[in-house]
Amino acid sequence: MANKKTQTETKEFQAEVKKLLDIVIHSLYTERDIFVRELISNGADALEKFRHQRLLEEEVFDSHVPLEITIAVDEENHTLTIADTGIGMTREELEANLGTIAHSGSNTFLAELAEAAKKDVSLIGQFGVGFYSAFMAGKKVRVLSRSYITDAEGYEWSSDGSGSYTLTPEKGLRRGTKIIVELKDDAHEFANEDKIKQIIKQYSNFVPFPIKVDGEAVNTVQALWTRNKNEIKEEEYAEFYKFIGNAFDDPRFRLHFTADAPLAINALLFVPKENIERLGFGRMKSGVNLYCQKVLIEQHSENILPEWLRFLKGVVDSEDLPLNISRQALQDSALVAKLKQVLTKRFLKFLGEQAREDAEKYNEFFAEFGIYLKEGVTIDYAYRDEIAKLLRFESSKSEADKLISLADYVERMAEGQKEIYYINGPSRAAAESGPYAEAFKKRDIEIIYTLEPIDDFVMNHLGEFDSKKLVSADRADLDLSEIKSAGEAEEEEAESSLEPEVIKSLTGWIKEALGGRVKEVIASKRLVDSPAIIVNPDGYMTSTMERVMQAARLEKGEPFQEPGNKNLEINIGHPLIKQLSLLRGTDDEFAKNVIEQVFDNALIQAGLMVDPRKMVERSYKILERATKG
Repeated sequence: MANKKTQTETKEFQAEVKKLLDIVIHSLYTERDIFVRELISNGADALEKFRHQRLLEEEVFDSHVPLEITIAVDEENHTLTIADTGIGMTREELEANLGTIAHSGSNTFLAELAEAAKKDVSLIGQFGVGFYSAFMAGKKVRVLSRSYITDAEGYEWSSDGSGSYTLTPEKGLRRGTKIIVELKDDAHEFANEDKIKQIIKQYSNFVPFPIKVDGEAVNTVQALWTRNKNEIKEEEYAEFYKFIGNAFDDPRFRLHFTADAPLAINALLFVPKENIERLGFGRMKSGVNLYCQKVLIEQHSENILPEWLRFLKGVVDSEDLPLNISRQALQDSALVAKLKQVLTKRFLKFLGEQAREDAEKYNEFFAEFGIYLKEGVTIDYAYRDEIAKLLRFESSKSEADKLISLADYVERMAEGQKEIYYINGPSRAAAESGPYAEAFKKRDIEIIYTLEPIDDFVMNHLGEFDSKKLVSADRADLDLSEIKSAGEAEEEEAESSLEPEVIKSLTGWIKEALGGRVKEVIASKRLVDSPAIIVNPDGYMTSTMERVMQAARLEKGEPFQEPGNKNLEINIGHPLIKQLSLLRGTDDEFAKNVIEQVFDNALIQAGLMVDPRKMVERSYKILERATKG
């Protein structure tokens, strides 16, 4: 023992290492677990280097020893030991690797690290401090290492992180590196076996070498995304999905792809069977984890896919990302932005392929997850055109619950039709029976039914599809006069029994009777069976969009506000309107009650709220008058 002590050398850390240790030891940490991941990653790197070196050299030390990482905990003495049978280190390598920061720009690196510590202390573990992160939890760290070189000697490196380290020859070591961390008083949890297993499963589960804790292999799930998809069975995919997605059912869709350019990517993405947001579980977090060389970089990453694809589960592994990338860099990096673009475009392409191969299965997917694609249209301009091809709706020429694409609609547009028409309703039955569909039925023009509140916002953000403008059926300037039904001549418009002078007088009287409730009153060219409809002179704001805004105001506790800036179109051929024209000359007060009721009915048919108290009171007056005979 005395001889060993005389051979011990004490050395000072490089100045930059002292600064680094100062940041590591004296900063507060919220993710101490990371140091275990860092040490395991170092061990995996050492094993990979040895595996490569063994192919190049005829003789290596301890060639029969299996390639693995072993971890032992000692709760009594509060130590954590992580060992690998990798390439090992010589005395010179120990000094170079653990006593210096061996790269240029180290001062800049330290400045950035210190700045990160001020902003977000949880960044430290992901900033590339590597081995030195052991001092986050360790009051003393010992490293025993023996190189793979046959005539190399073993050495122990030891330090308490205070500014110096020792190097001592160590006999009887096997090939590889053993790191013994003597834990700080507030870090004894890392001497708990269950705690270490949990960290391995979270961060290092797919390391390609066995990680054993007390002789038991913990990382038993394969990194499936790195294998050739032609060699993987369906059951393996299903089991992996259940593991990575914490799921019980099988996935709806699966995308497994590899790319070399512009980035090296291995990705395995799953679409779940059910949309849990619809089940009332709240807003989902991203379910895709980011790996680099099978080591977890960011769990539930919000940086590699847009938020509207948050329903996806799976893994993305890119060797082009540095293993020590920080969260801040993940948010700002042009490399990550490129990764995000590649993944998004590839997944949208995949959905297009699924829609072509099995339309029914795709439509089932869309019924469950289409809301996310619609969200993407409204918030993400970059992918708007690609998403538009994937949208599906019911229409007047589709069966109930059967969905069509915008491309399907364009393909069968009527002669002379230049626009794509849609109308919103709470249900298909309501949209079909409403007054807005009458003119389209008469001319046999297909109309898309947008049955969700977000749909009108989607159509408005899209603006057009295949150079065809998207137009809401409740627009005031709607003109269908040039459109002919396929194979038929357009029917002549029925002549009104009201003279032009009478129509002008009636519309003026109605506008005056309704006062500020209406902007204009117009003789309709579209109505067939209904007496009147509300239309929007503003081409942007549809009734549906206004209905959503009304609901939002009421939810905030704001008082009821009647919809304004609307036009009223009247059907001058309808018996009620004809009778109203006569009534205003004989009983003006009753005629005003009637037109107010007609206007409220039109608001209700547009899905807009009205003041029920006034409407009920008025309806009783009308009923009272009617029952008098």
